[in-house]
Amino acid sequence: MLIAVSSPLTRIIPGLMIWTIIFFVIVFLVLRKYAFGAIQNLIDERRESIRRSIEAADNARDEAQKLLEEHKKLIGEARGQAESILAEARKTREAMEHRMREETEAERQRRLEETRKEIAAETARALEQIRSEVADLTLEAASRVVGRTLDAKRDQELISEAIAGLDFSRLEDSA
Repeated sequence: MLIAVSSPLTRIIPGLMIWTIIFFVIVFLVLRKYAFGAIQNLIDERRESIRRSIEAADNARDEAQKLLEEHKKLIGEARGQAESILAEARKTREAMEHRMREETEAERQRRLEETRKEIAAETARALEQIRSEVADLTLEAASRVVGRTLDAKRDQELISEAIAGLDFSRLEDSA
């Protein structure tokens, strides 16, 4: 305490205290009249600005949340549509494959039938040619055996009748 009493800053001087209080009250009144109102208005404006910013941020967050939910919903719908399109494409592909197989099989059967008909026609032509050649050879052989030429027309008719009576089914089976 000796230090506090001996220092001029810590000594109590009643006149200085009164003047200090008077100046403090005057400065307080002046500040109250001119500064505190303006400062309070600035604080209120700043508070209102902050409140509006917070509300705007909340609104933006809510809007972003709504947009996110809508985006998720649209993505889900798009996935559903994509899956349905893929399923439809698969069905179409399977139907086309099935149809192509059927058409290929029908074409194969048609060609096979055409080939069978051609073979049958060629076989019939070959048998007819063989009959004709057998008739000619038989006529030739008979004329050599008899030693004279036979009447071609009459003999040809006789040979054709004889050949018609022959069974060529063995030749057809072996072909």
